[in-house]
This record gives sequence, structure tokens and C-alpha cells, in this order.
Amino acid sequence: MGDILSQSEIDDILRQLTETGGADSDSSGAEVPERKVRVFDFKRPSKFAKDQLKTINIIHDNYSRLGTNFLTAHLRTLVQVDVIAVDALPYGDFSNSLTNPDVMAIVDFSPLTGSIIFEMSPSIAFCCIDRILGGRGAAMTELREFTEIESALLERTLTQLLNVYRSSWENVISINPRLDKIETNPQFAQIVSPNEMIALVTLNVKIGDVEGMMNICIPYMVVEPIMSKLTTKFWYSLVEKEPIANAREMLERKLENTLVPVRGVLGKTNITVAEFLELTAGDVLPLERGVDEEVDVYVGELLKFKARPGVIRRKSALKVTQVFKKEDDD
Repeated sequence: MGDILSQSEIDDILRQLTETGGADSDSSGAEVPERKVRVFDFKRPSKFAKDQLKTINIIHDNYSRLGTNFLTAHLRTLVQVDVIAVDALPYGDFSNSLTNPDVMAIVDFSPLTGSIIFEMSPSIAFCCIDRILGGRGAAMTELREFTEIESALLERTLTQLLNVYRSSWENVISINPRLDKIETNPQFAQIVSPNEMIALVTLNVKIGDVEGMMNICIPYMVVEPIMSKLTTKFWYSLVEKEPIANAREMLERKLENTLVPVRGVLGKTNITVAEFLELTAGDVLPLERGVDEEVDVYVGELLKFKARPGVIRRKSALKVTQVFKKEDDD
């Protein structure tokens, strides 16, 4: 009968269980770590990493500077383009936020498969058209459809903006963007399914006193083959190594293709203005240099050669006889 507990022993056990919350004596006082659960929305899968969005931001920071220079010269007024944000979101959220009419340039992103969208707010589009046609770039007074002439002017401007856009991607991939068409109704610009993730680059464009937005929609499926290159590590490694490796070669190539004026001076003389006004065909001006003397050859404004004049294949020519070098010339 020794296994039977008395009433006082039962009360002590119940009191201990109440004080420890039913936990074992070995685990009393130990805190169980709480597991953190991350919420995942299967309707909005996050395909773009933060590092990749940061690299896209760097690319379009460069494009904003190039676009500022181009639009300032093209519109002949002060223009400022700045990157506002780079976000990852479904294409449906982007298309549902657009107005009708709008300016949506569908761009073939060759050599990558697929298309991207350049979207420009109507206020900026009408301001560009007004400046191109010689106006002051006044703000839009009413929302209306674009005429055929206005659409042609916008197509030319967007084509030139795409030429500038090519330069901003050259450190990642050599692209050849081509304007397919311009849509003014967002319903006719469904390049991907509404649930497809995109990187949306929002630019703020200010032309004089007119301010508006320009969005660049880049679907994930288009840039998926180069996602490994869209990292800041890859970007900065190219930025640091490429100038060092190719600077000398690029400089030599540009210098070799530089055009410089070369002129041969047969001789000089001085005459009065009255004598100059009386010159007619057949008059002869005596020079200080003889016919058997060498002539001076200038490259730009620098005397570089001595030469003798002659004729080759019925064309005037100079045969170099002496080269002038400075002490620091190789």
C-alpha cells in the first residue's frame, strides 16, 4: 500500500504543477525560442532581389543624366530627369494605374526576347510637341487624343530616347532597342500577363515649368537570361576593370580617327585693300618664295613639315622633304 498517496501529497503535487505551468522540473524556467514566419504571397512572387533592383536603379541613374542632356538640346530648354523609384510589382497593377489616353511605346528589347514599355504622361508628351513646333512648352489644358502629326513627332522623339537608352545598358549587355509601335489605350498594350512580375522604373521629368512622370516597364521574363549580371558586384567589377584595360586602346583608336586640317602655304605677300578690290582674272601676285623653294606645311596652326609642290594624277600634291619635331616628340 506504499504506492497510495495521501491527500496532503496530492495537494503538494497539484500546487507544484500550478506554479510551473505543467512543465517538467528539468525544463522549468527555460524559454522556448519563437519561430519567425515570413509571409509569402503566391499572387505576387518576389522574383527581383534587392541587389538586382539596385543595379537597375544605377543603370537608370545613368540614363537620367543622358536623357537630361538629350532633351535639353532637343527641346532647346532646360530639362531635368531624375529617378524616383524602382519597384517590383505585377504588370496588372501597373496597367490598371494608367489613364486613357496615354503614351505607351512598345519597344523590342533585342537581342533579349520580349518587349518593354516606355510610358510617358500626356502632360510631358504635349509639352514636348509644343516645344518641337516652336511653342513655349505650355502645360496641357485638356486631355485629348493625339493627331497623326503629333504621333509622328512623338515617335521621332521616343526613337532618339531609345538610342540614348542603349548607352546606359552597355556595361551589362549590348542591346538594340527598337520602337515597334505607340499605343494610347493601355488595354492594347498587354505585353505580358497581368500576374507577371515587372521592374517598374519611375522617372520624374521637368521641362521648364511643366512636370510629369515617365515609367519604364521591364518584365522579369525579358531580363531573366541576364539576371546573374544584374548585381552590384558584377556592375562595379566592370566599372573598375574596363577603363584600366581598354583606356589606352580606346584612346589610340579615337586619336587615329581624328580629322585634322593640313595646309601647304606656297607663299605670302601684302597688298592694299584698293589693289585687292581691283583684282581680276589673269592678274599675277608675286610671292616672297621662289618656285624652286620648299613650302611650309601646317597641321592645324603648327608648322610640322617642309615639302615641294607637284602634281600626281592631275591633282595638286605636296612631297614631304623635312619633318619638324619638338624635344618632347618621339
